[in-house]
Amino acid sequence: MLDIDGRIQIGEDELIESFVRAGGPGGQNVNKVASAVELRFDVARSPSLPEAVRERVLSRRDRRMTADGVLVIQASRFRDQSKNREDARERLAEILRGALHVPKARIATRPSRAAKARRVDAKKSRGAIKQGRGRRDWSGD
Repeated sequence: MLDIDGRIQIGEDELIESFVRAGGPGGQNVNKVASAVELRFDVARSPSLPEAVRERVLSRRDRRMTADGVLVIQASRFRDQSKNREDARERLAEILRGALHVPKARIATRPSRAAKARRVDAKKSRGAIKQGRGRRDWSGD
């Protein structure tokens, strides 16, 4: 059972793990041991997720999300399979914890008249400084 925040728990039957050979340095074991973990979690069809959390996870533009709504996490940070397995599960939990947070609705605002005036005054003063540059009197007086 993968515990997300105390209220949401994901069963082992919803997680699909496959083990593959990891790239990179590893000594003599690198070509023999499948230490990298590929964790798949079907966000779109999971009965464990509340609908609001599911929508927030699916709406994120994440390259790890397939078109079918399956989240694929690859973990090969460690040389040990069990550590990679824990790493993949923790990363999945972190993604789901991030989706628990409801983003604050943005209220459209407009700048005040004084703020607009300050902005225009700053632009005019900067323009005056630039106008003063490069002016030379070539008459020789």
